Formats: sequence, C-alpha cells, structure tokens
Amino acid sequence: MSTPRLIDAHHHIWRLARGDYGWLTSALAPIHRDFGLPDLAPHLARHGITGTILVQAAPTESETAFLLAVAAANNLVTGVVGWTDLEAPEAAVRIAELAADSRLVGLRPMVQDLADDDWLLRDSLAPAFAAMTRHRLVFDALVLPRHLPRLLRMADSHPNLSIVLDHCGKPAITAATLDPWRDDVARLAERPNVVCKLSGLVTEAGANWQPDDLRPYVDHVLKCFGAERLLWGSDWPVVNLAGDYDAWRDAADMLVPSAARDAIFGATAERVYLSHRGVG
Repeated sequence: MSTPRLIDAHHHIWRLARGDYGWLTSALAPIHRDFGLPDLAPHLARHGITGTILVQAAPTESETAFLLAVAAANNLVTGVVGWTDLEAPEAAVRIAELAADSRLVGLRPMVQDLADDDWLLRDSLAPAFAAMTRHRLVFDALVLPRHLPRLLRMADSHPNLSIVLDHCGKPAITAATLDPWRDDVARLAERPNVVCKLSGLVTEAGANWQPDDLRPYVDHVLKCFGAERLLWGSDWPVVNLAGDYDAWRDAADMLVPSAARDAIFGATAERVYLSHRGVG
C-alpha cells in the first residue's frame, strides 16, 4: 500500500494592497506584510508536504477569485476554500457558478467575526447550504467555543453537508480551560458529517507555549473524532503570531500517535476536500 501524500489542509496568503482584510491591522506586526506561496515553499519542502488547501482570509468574492487564480498557476495548491455571501438572494446560483471551478473545494464564512451568535441558525442560509451539499462543497466552520452548540444544531439540520471544524473550535488554551468546549466537541463528533481540523492551536495557546500545553486538546479531539476524521493544517502565516510553521509541525508530530499520522497529515484531507469533489 502506498503512503498517502502529505497535505497542509489550512494556510493563507495575502497581499495587503488588496485592502479587504479588515482584521489584519498593524497591531499584528509579525504578519502585517504580504505573504505568498514562495514564502511558504521552504516550509513545505522541509516537511515533505506536496499539497495544500488555501483558505480565505477576507470575506469578499474578490478574495475567492484571487485565491483561485493563485491555485490555477501553482499545482501545489490542491484546493481552495473561498467565500461568497451565503445569505444573498442569488446565493444558490452563485455557488453553482463558483463550483464550476474544480479547484474550489469549500466555502468559509468568518462566523467568529459576526455580531449575531445565532447566525448559523438563520433560515436564510438554507438555500446556500443545500447548494453547497449539491455541489459537494465543504463548509469550513471558523467559530469560537460559544458557537459550538449552534454548529451542532446546524449539523443536525443539514446532515448531508460536509462540515470541517476549523482550529478545533478555538479552545481557551491560554486559560487552560477545557469545559464546556470538551463536551460540545464530543457532541459534534457524534455527527458523521463533521470532521475536525487540527490547526490554530498555538495561537490560542499564546507566546511561549509548549507541546504539553496543547496535549489535552489534541488528545480530546483524537479521542472524539479518531484519526480518520482529523486533518492537520499549519494556519500559516497566522501561526507566526505564536511561533512558526516548523515549531507547530514538530509539536504535531510529537502529539499525534504514529499510527494516526498517515490519516491526519494527508489522507483525511485528501478524502474530505479532494476526493469529495472528484479532484486531487
């Protein structure tokens, strides 16, 4: 049996001059500059990673077009998670148009930044969720712990929609808090249409984190989801706010059991994002 290729299932690129990254201010000095694939390439080569999922960082369709153009010019990017207005009256039509590009594998509203904590439960989203299901697009859930009960209800209402929980739901690692995140994640894991992305944890842990700070959270999602429903992502370059690509990858290598590595570091992403869409 061949070894699955290694995939970074979550990274970004950006050009500040595009002007639609409202969250990316000079206060975030380590990442407040342009980042492109040439900056990422040495990290990928060092770890033998040969495919990536490029994820939106701005809530605009121009961001989606930008990322798809980058993917079209570089075979290293195997899929794009973009953005469109899921509440727009024409959302279903627009999703169908975007899905015509096989490089688009998912869509991600930036739920963590929305004022309405119940946004995921709005009836106005139903046509978009149905269109995403029809076109085999993944819903990437960028949420905070308080959103997890709402995400659970959404998953139950749309059982055929493939959902990826970004960054393990952003647990409060700096406070060493497990509850109620722990129970909410366990309930989500009972839903077969939900998988979990092992990413973003170091920025939730803050500066000077150690692998043992992450261990309770990694162990919990491993227990709940199992290796076949976990996928690893760097969250580069955001990861630079609390370390760097290599430190997070090395920590993940230490925290993930050897028997789980093929799935978490490649095979799950291949199945969830690429085979699901018939690409890869």
